Amino acid sequence: MSKLPILMYHNVCQSASDCNKLTVSVQNLERQFQYLKDNNYKTFHFSELEKMEAIPQKSIILTFDDVTENQLVYALPLLEKYKLKASFFIPFQYIGKTDSWQKKTGEPEQKIMTIEQLKELPRHIIELGYHSYAHNRYQTLSKSEIENDFLKCEEIIGNYNLDVFPALAYPYGNYPKEGSENANFKTTINENKMKFGLKIGNRPNTFPFKDKYEIKRIDIKGLDNLIVFKLKVRFGKLKLF
Repeated sequence: MSKLPILMYHNVCQSASDCNKLTVSVQNLERQFQYLKDNNYKTFHFSELEKMEAIPQKSIILTFDDVTENQLVYALPLLEKYKLKASFFIPFQYIGKTDSWQKKTGEPEQKIMTIEQLKELPRHIIELGYHSYAHNRYQTLSKSEIENDFLKCEEIIGNYNLDVFPALAYPYGNYPKEGSENANFKTTINENKMKFGLKIGNRPNTFPFKDKYEIKRIDIKGLDNLIVFKLKVRFGKLKLF
């Protein structure tokens, strides 16, 4: 089995002075993408992985949560420049609004892309996925509430004819982890036709995936320097970070 690191990004900012836990500067992001390109990493969309039984040795998945406008402004041009693919995960309730769930953290709110902006993203570079409807923690929701959340996602997808692949990034990386609650949750998202479910985990995956609903992502933070980034790509998050 091959190793497959899946990187998790959020916001991108213009100035290094604005970096924080969830926000990487465009300068650092370019250094990271340049490293991946120079070292012959191959990026894939989840729709491609679904059809694959094996991957090249240097494979990697790039993911961005929340479809903020700063990703459109700063990340997309770099993806185009370095010929990399990425998955952008949509919190459907907030399309055209702001990431107001961040208020509790004290961080400034970021604008979320509009329907028009989402539809104009180049599909050969960006694949859209699910980040729930209301950006709530799945562990706090009942089965009926999760079902209703999916129904609202599908309503928006249908009303606006969005092209969204059924890969689901769990908000906050949160989902029921124990016993029957875990099994019931996976049954529910399977019934809603999700192909993949992404948590955090901070380790590379083995591919083919051992559990398609517990795929691990590696959290790339705004203050990670290039050395830390290289180590995360290879090993995941180490304790010294």
